Amino acid sequence: KTDKTNAEGKKTLTTPTTTSTMDVTVHPLVLISAADHYLRVARGTRKRVVGVLLGTVRKGRVDATNSFAVPFEEDNRNPLVFYLDHNYLENMLGMFRKINAKERVVGFYSTGPSIRPNDLKIYSMVKRFVPDEVSTPPVFLIIDVRPDRQSIPTTAYRVVEEIDTNATTGGNEMKKNFAHVPSLIGAEEAEEVGVEHLLRDVNDPTVSTVAQLIKAKMSGLGALTEKLVEMKDYLEDVQTGKLKINLTIVSNMQTIFNLLPNLNVEELVKSMMIKTNDMYLVIYLSSLIRSVIALHDLVSNKIEYMEHDGSGPALEKGEEKKEDKEPVDEKKSKPTKKQ
Repeated sequence: KTDKTNAEGKKTLTTPTTTSTMDVTVHPLVLISAADHYLRVARGTRKRVVGVLLGTVRKGRVDATNSFAVPFEEDNRNPLVFYLDHNYLENMLGMFRKINAKERVVGFYSTGPSIRPNDLKIYSMVKRFVPDEVSTPPVFLIIDVRPDRQSIPTTAYRVVEEIDTNATTGGNEMKKNFAHVPSLIGAEEAEEVGVEHLLRDVNDPTVSTVAQLIKAKMSGLGALTEKLVEMKDYLEDVQTGKLKINLTIVSNMQTIFNLLPNLNVEELVKSMMIKTNDMYLVIYLSSLIRSVIALHDLVSNKIEYMEHDGSGPALEKGEEKKEDKEPVDEKKSKPTKKQ
């Protein structure tokens, strides 16, 4: 809120226009910091951890480039009781400003994995650290650290005000709720290089590359199946009247279906079969060549070992091994002197 002077010389209190959040881009450093925070504080428990997101905002697009942990405790029995060290938050924010003045508070994160009743109160506390000149409100990001998750581990929300009609008094009440915001994983070139080096260190040498590729394909197909089932459930709810139709969602679905190839065309089916057969032929020939080379190496190693051991090549049937020569008699070998 700012004070402005009108034409009559009186000061009026004005509120800056709020820019709606379009999407949230999460950088790898935020994911690594949140995972490390959870492993240090709440590993093996049902607790969650909370931290502050730092980054930049441009035209409603939030870039969460950095984060830091905040001491947080809550009572599982009474969801209204929680503790967030805002003094620690203020001191850490001051130190981060000395390092990079461009980064500011863009929201907060939680390991969830779902929204809790205290999240709106935490949102109100974090909002106090957002500069007044910023029109985009902070966002709430849930980072799912469970290793069995197949889809993107981030879910972003923004706070919206909704009018709720009170049945007892008949009046309208303004309530705040979380609304979903699209989230994606993004990285700069330097971050991509750092992540690649990090993945090399955590690579499991016991798992083959083929197994990793198959696992990645299965994960992708599983995520695709979940999205298709979600689209099917949404369309059924719209058809039965449980949900109102959203033209934007329907338009996106139509665009997705229009991009799908028509597999009923005979030429396309024939070309796909030829391409598949060619690929399988290459795989079959590669397997044969690999097996022949392996057998050749095995035979070569066997022969080399036998030669080195001194036994020589195997003898044919019926051939006996010659024994060592008998020692020569010295008396017979010496020549006689002539008298």
